[in-house]
Amino acid sequence: MRLQKIVITLIFGLSVSLGFSQKVALVMSGGGAKGLAHVGVIKALEENNIPIDYLVGTSMGGVVAGCYAAGYSARQIEGIMLSPQFQDWVNGVFEKGYNYYLYKDKSNSSFLTIQLSLDSIFNASLNSSLASDVTLNFALPEFLAKASAIANNNFDSLYVPTRIIAADIFTQNEVVLKNASLALALRTTLSVPFFYKPIKIDNKYLFDGGIYNNFPVDVAIKDFDPDVIIGSNVSSKVFNEYPYENDDKLINSSLLFMLIDKSNPDAIPDNGVYIEPNLSDYTAFDFAKAKDLIDSGYNATMKNMDSIKAKIGSRRTAAELKVKRENFLGKGEALNFSQINFHGYNSKQRQYINKLFKYKPDKLLNLEEIKRGYFKLVSEDYFNTVYPDISFNPELKNYSLELFGRPRSNLNVEVGGAIASRNISQIFLGAEFYYFNNYLLKTSMNFYSGSFYKSAQMRSRLYMAWPFQYYIEPELTYNNFDFLNSDDIFIDEDAPAILDRTDRKYGVNVGIPLGNKLKTVLSGAFINNSDQYGNNLGITSSDTLDLLKLRGFRAGISLGRNNFNRKQYANEGKGLKISLDYFAIEEDYKPGTTSSDYAYTDQNEWFKFSIKWEQFFKKNRWSTGYSFDGVYSGQGYFANYNGTLINLPSFNPLQDSKSQFLPNFRAYSFAALGIKNILSLKSNLDFRLEGYAFKPFQTLAQENDLLVKKENTEDVFFVGSSSLVLHSPVGPICLALNYYDQENIKFGVLLHVGFLLYNDSSMGR
Repeated sequence: MRLQKIVITLIFGLSVSLGFSQKVALVMSGGGAKGLAHVGVIKALEENNIPIDYLVGTSMGGVVAGCYAAGYSARQIEGIMLSPQFQDWVNGVFEKGYNYYLYKDKSNSSFLTIQLSLDSIFNASLNSSLASDVTLNFALPEFLAKASAIANNNFDSLYVPTRIIAADIFTQNEVVLKNASLALALRTTLSVPFFYKPIKIDNKYLFDGGIYNNFPVDVAIKDFDPDVIIGSNVSSKVFNEYPYENDDKLINSSLLFMLIDKSNPDAIPDNGVYIEPNLSDYTAFDFAKAKDLIDSGYNATMKNMDSIKAKIGSRRTAAELKVKRENFLGKGEALNFSQINFHGYNSKQRQYINKLFKYKPDKLLNLEEIKRGYFKLVSEDYFNTVYPDISFNPELKNYSLELFGRPRSNLNVEVGGAIASRNISQIFLGAEFYYFNNYLLKTSMNFYSGSFYKSAQMRSRLYMAWPFQYYIEPELTYNNFDFLNSDDIFIDEDAPAILDRTDRKYGVNVGIPLGNKLKTVLSGAFINNSDQYGNNLGITSSDTLDLLKLRGFRAGISLGRNNFNRKQYANEGKGLKISLDYFAIEEDYKPGTTSSDYAYTDQNEWFKFSIKWEQFFKKNRWSTGYSFDGVYSGQGYFANYNGTLINLPSFNPLQDSKSQFLPNFRAYSFAALGIKNILSLKSNLDFRLEGYAFKPFQTLAQENDLLVKKENTEDVFFVGSSSLVLHSPVGPICLALNYYDQENIKFGVLLHVGFLLYNDSSMGR
């Protein structure tokens, strides 16, 4: 018995001794959003004092590996992945406070943009990616630059030695990254073709490592020769035979299956531990379910903890890890920048970008100044191919921002429009052409065509960065609204039943930023409008319409901002526009056969002030929006009642308001309050309930054949809408029941697919 105890003691002592000398490698597969489960795996290992001596990762597994290797604990990584900022990164949304409104353009009806590059001999090439990476591209160096500097870009010198897997699709080989910028390496291993643009490392375009090695156990064995391998696999592609029962569900992810290598669980050696979280209810795009995914990884690891502890005898306490992290991170320098280095830009282009960053060679910039400069740059879509990195200057003990210019699209072709249950359907075609030197020139054209609405617009916006940033924008706009062809045109007896409106504007706008969030626009334009209308509910073939022509000058100044999350049917963000306009208009009126008036010409001058504000407050699935709309106009009288009424400021709160002629919602001065309640039934499906109260203060009246401005102290008119909106790849699909407090047009049902949007009119409303 005593001999048996001695043998057991010796065996136990030997196992403990061997345990303390054990080296453990953690291998993490790719899998898109499912890779967030790896965070839970590391969290469980840390809580149980299981050491991690080496890391190898592909795609999202590589990102988790890189973050841990940079000195972040599992709980810190979890905090990052659960933050609203992380959702912004993966969805390409700018963080709050970093949207630069000067570049914001009025939304159009496009739902598809085709990006082309035209060279000097007009050869075209297509540039495409399904996801925006501009926010992710800065977040990675922001969080990883210090660790990369400490390790001198040597992955063996990181907090935990690491390997990141990438792919060279031209030679069809995997690439094992171990000496590079850590941020560049992680961004590279995320570059699934068609989803994210590739990154160049060592002068080679590299893609997602999962293309050729999605579960790189062999790399861990070859590079580190560990005693124990823990393999965490979150890839859906584990089929050795055809998945007959699930093929209908999986076919929607067929592109990913074609692009990503199959993960083989058998790659884990007998002395290792294989962990596969239960992720059958999740997709590679479920980043919004980060908490559940992390928990799945944690739970799967805890189920295997007995096996892990049996194979790994060594332990590393939280206190030991903390000391090791502090020693590693304590070697880093604060992120202050003495240089901006350019890759792929000529000297004049560098001057323009330096102005945006307010960079001077003798001035240090802090991280916040660099971040604001970057987002100021990429707020213009032309620069969405810029890739940033951060490098360390050991002599100066500070950092440099590296800006890489990837192949850019200088021609964007846009397609869109809407199909509606009423005769207000439209098609949209647009094009944008860019030229970049020591200025940025953006020339755009767009066309709408439909029975109700036709429009053509050409603008050329010249962005300058000296002596401050601003733009100059010549503009030509033509709009035509044919209310006779809009269907459902029920108007009261005192309003024209037939109306054809054409407005033309030839002007120039000057935009000046007021900080990041606001801009002021100075504008001047020549206006040439014509309204053709009848003066009763019907005409015969022999009748002619009244013709009112308005020609003259408009000058104005406006202040505005807008960060709504959608072009139409937003449920987040806020918008504000305050404007003051001066009009000097010559009126030329020719009566038709439905009028008893005489031909008339006159000069008119007036000022118009307007304010429009809207803001949403969102909590979980519920969003509430409030709006205020107010106008005061000093417009006088035109030739007759109908001609004057047509040109009064109008209130247009709903998607089809501009396609209805609503006399009750036109006035010289008015105020309108609105409330919107939106319930998100799913991430892309909303139920909306909206209501508005419109109070006119001064309206148009006709008394004894004379036109008068009537003070209105009694009337309040209401608008309401109940709708179901599906946000689809081709724009919103909306079924709405609308109510207008207007005779003969109380209720209407509208179904439309696509964006119902319009170019601005020459008169502003």
